[in-house]
Amino acid sequence: MDDQILALLQRKKEGLSFRMLAMELHLSGREKQILKKRLKRLEGLGLVVSLKRRYLFPARAKLVRGKFIASLRGYGFVSPEAGLGEDIFIPGRYSGGALNGDLVDVLCQEKGKKGKPEGRVVKVARRAKQRIVGFYRERFGQPFFLPIDSPTKEEIPLTLEKNLSPRPGMAVAVDRSKGRLIEVLGMPDEPGVDTRVVIERYGLASSFSEEALGEAESFSSEISSEDKKARKDYRRWLTVTIDGQNAQDFDDAVSIKKLASGRFLLGVHIADVSHYVRPGSSLDAEAFARGTSVYFPDLTLPMLPERLSNELCSLRPREERLAFSVLMEIDEKGETRRVEFHPSLIQTVERMTYDSVYRIFEEDREERHRFSRLVPDLLLMRELSRLLRKKREMKGSLDFDLLEPELVYKEGSIHSILPFERNEAHQLIEEFMVAANEAVASFLHQQRVPFLYRVHPPPALPDLESLREMLAYFGLSLPLPKRMSSKDLQQALNKVKGKPEEKFVSLQVLKSMRLAVYSDENQGHYGLAKEFYAHFTSPIRRYPDLAVHRALKRALKKKSVDASALPAAALHCSQQERKADEAEKELMEWRIYRFLKGKLGEEFEGIIVDITRAGLVVELDNYFVDGIVPYADLGGDYYFKKSDKTLVGRRLGRRFELGQRLRVVLVSVDPILRRMGLTLKQEGKGEF
Repeated sequence: MDDQILALLQRKKEGLSFRMLAMELHLSGREKQILKKRLKRLEGLGLVVSLKRRYLFPARAKLVRGKFIASLRGYGFVSPEAGLGEDIFIPGRYSGGALNGDLVDVLCQEKGKKGKPEGRVVKVARRAKQRIVGFYRERFGQPFFLPIDSPTKEEIPLTLEKNLSPRPGMAVAVDRSKGRLIEVLGMPDEPGVDTRVVIERYGLASSFSEEALGEAESFSSEISSEDKKARKDYRRWLTVTIDGQNAQDFDDAVSIKKLASGRFLLGVHIADVSHYVRPGSSLDAEAFARGTSVYFPDLTLPMLPERLSNELCSLRPREERLAFSVLMEIDEKGETRRVEFHPSLIQTVERMTYDSVYRIFEEDREERHRFSRLVPDLLLMRELSRLLRKKREMKGSLDFDLLEPELVYKEGSIHSILPFERNEAHQLIEEFMVAANEAVASFLHQQRVPFLYRVHPPPALPDLESLREMLAYFGLSLPLPKRMSSKDLQQALNKVKGKPEEKFVSLQVLKSMRLAVYSDENQGHYGLAKEFYAHFTSPIRRYPDLAVHRALKRALKKKSVDASALPAAALHCSQQERKADEAEKELMEWRIYRFLKGKLGEEFEGIIVDITRAGLVVELDNYFVDGIVPYADLGGDYYFKKSDKTLVGRRLGRRFELGQRLRVVLVSVDPILRRMGLTLKQEGKGEF
């Protein structure tokens, strides 16, 4: 029968349904049961694939290979290899047993239900890891395991070791191939267990090899006279670092002068990590493997050992440091007229914080007196940063003033969740770093030196059309997608600034964007409205910056740069960045949901951010997470979607619209799955 099935499917390009197959094979009732088993077996072997209730021969189907990215919401995505094409949406029931990070083959259709690529996993080509993390369960006294990375949430039978005695609900690590318990991590609410689960889930490195640590320790704390040679000496300049209160690795410092011509001379001085981390070393191998540092609320997983990241490379106050300096002469219109790049020697005079600099800007007497020596330079920096910001916005650079959560701890527990606001001191440093990054990228491009660009492709035309329709609903007009620029989007954002719908509109614009990634080919940076852009200013925490430092050093010495490894490096660094971002977001949301679990029954304000099959998705103000209000809880009516943006009650005509504010009551929270149940606040008997 197997040969007959395969022969039939090879002939029928469009595939056959189960009924059609049974008819073609002239099967009786009992034989149809055998056919079902045969088809399931052939699917498991990858010899047959099924899509939309039709069975196809694999050669007839469009198979895409890529990395599976699991969502805790019951679905996943596949990111095609080599960054080719858009991510493919995978419904949970079609995940084929794939877990987060697995390399899979996907049967893909270019347009699914929402007009995006959609498919099903037909084969796990390579497992990402054998050690996986999840939660211990028991059923009828038998041990089971629920992998956190499984979209289907199917429990797997488990083999217990005699020396391990987990309790139901505990986080555990399991050998995937053997179904054997390896380690008990603890109950999810115990301190630090959530961090360990996230580290395990994303396969993040939490320690360094002995070789890498040995190399880091081998460097002297003193800078030799040989190392100071051929470097520009900026030790007498008033140079400062400006970072967050809790920062430990200072990889950028700034200085400024006003020239006789009236122009600004801006110095951006970056830690010379490339002096210590050489290609081919153990330090380089470890840094490349990580790709980036990962920042959790109470733990940092650095890209480099602390001997380098917090000591030798960190631009600590009043200590000599090796740096790589970018000097930009900028006129009164914010145009860069001249740029110089130098390996340098610096000594910062002060370690400033954003809050302190902002207080100086706000004319705080005490702070201005404390840093009186630096106040003139800081005010000059503010003047220049405002010029640069105005110029960038005029060119269409997008600026999202979306607040981010900050966890406030008291006696080891979360006391409150506050919105983290960027002030003008943050913006100042951002402007100077953007200017330096652009200057480096422009120079390397002009010199035809291969390097890692930071690129941000324009949004897809269908996404822009959806956004255009959405914003029209709020009275904001945009040009047709083919003529729409980032400047048009920024103007729309400016129109809603300070209005109730600002947050919702900003989220919609952000959702329409593609991800910024690294590439060996220039595609420009849509979000920043830059023709050439690279990451140069954070080599302590990002590998691409380190690679750009090396390329710039070789370019200044007129040496050639090997480009053969750049495509693979770009893809790897993009994937590592995405993994780190997802891990940071997951742990933050886990803790926010756990905090909210203690507020069951309380009332909250929120806005409708989506209308789904399950109900209204409402994001709570100041908590940065969302929950579902089921249709059954909307009260006494049958609701239908009048459009993608509006839900209407058929009998009473009550409307719910995207961006609408609601007052809701928290009724359930699952921190592990990051889900939350809400209901509308009841105002009076029989009505809401």
